[in-house]
Amino acid sequence: MQTREVDATAVHTLLAAAVAAPSIHNTQPWRFGLDPESRSIEVRFDHRRRLPLADPDLRAQHLSVGAAVLNLRVAAAHLGWAPAVRLLPAADEPDLLARVQLAGPAEDDRPPLGELYEAVERRHTSRMPFTGRPVPERIVAEMIGSALAEGAHLVVPDIIGTRRLLRLTQLAEARNTAHPARAAEARTWITAPGKDARYGIPLTTLGPRDASGRIPVRDFTGRLPAPHLPALRFERHAQVALLWTAQDRREDWLRAGQALQRVLLTATRHGVRTSMLHQAMEWPDLRAATAGSRQRCRPQLLIRFGYGPDGGPTPRASADDRGLTPRASSDDRGISAGRAPR
Repeated sequence: MQTREVDATAVHTLLAAAVAAPSIHNTQPWRFGLDPESRSIEVRFDHRRRLPLADPDLRAQHLSVGAAVLNLRVAAAHLGWAPAVRLLPAADEPDLLARVQLAGPAEDDRPPLGELYEAVERRHTSRMPFTGRPVPERIVAEMIGSALAEGAHLVVPDIIGTRRLLRLTQLAEARNTAHPARAAEARTWITAPGKDARYGIPLTTLGPRDASGRIPVRDFTGRLPAPHLPALRFERHAQVALLWTAQDRREDWLRAGQALQRVLLTATRHGVRTSMLHQAMEWPDLRAATAGSRQRCRPQLLIRFGYGPDGGPTPRASADDRGLTPRASSDDRGISAGRAPR
């Protein structure tokens, strides 16, 4: 079996998968380039999409880029390659976060990672109430295994532990709402009807508030005179999972992002909806508190999951917008910054 060419069709497939990854506030903080000599996709950080208050250390945006790297790997495996990833491959290029080499061919026609490809387009964040029907243990175990496969951990707490994590998230949400500068930062990523909707979150896709107050859904609009959906009752017993790593370096954040996306795609394959509760991670004391009594636990994200309506797609900058094309030499690697939001 010959290794396929990195032609325009393959590049478009790879890039379309990469930009479908979730990112904090849908900032899409990534840029892509192709090094034809090494048959590698280079993934770089886009500093124009920073969140100085919510994410001063760029941890969440590293998670976002890690999720895009996982999608690149999934698409590459789907196309028959055995992708090899190097994180932070160049010490003198701190913005170069990953290099995905299109090695191959894959040893078999359907590598396990490639089987997640169909879920890439179907995965959407759902900000709607879930039914409360428990996700079976076998699916939860597969989600936990997906995190472990990427060097991270996923723990699903009991009812008491779940309530504690939701209380911490609720406290963080209250702090964010009461902090004028943080609230304003979040609002800059809300897209009003008629505006450029490739970045940020459209106003029309924001979910309702929980009438019972149990599920701390992020309020992006704050006190703005914006239309709000009527409050609805969310599931009485939420299912959540804490994603964490043993260390807290940049490479750990990138691995956690890959683990996050692998967990989300695994859930999507089984018809399980997901949403991210990141608020507590934005306050150092609350982030530390989410670890509980676990030793060497560096919390990265809280995932809410269950059965319910599809949240619908959040707009993305298209693969064509990114403008990634093969170049003649590695001296010109075609780095594309995309377009800046509003």
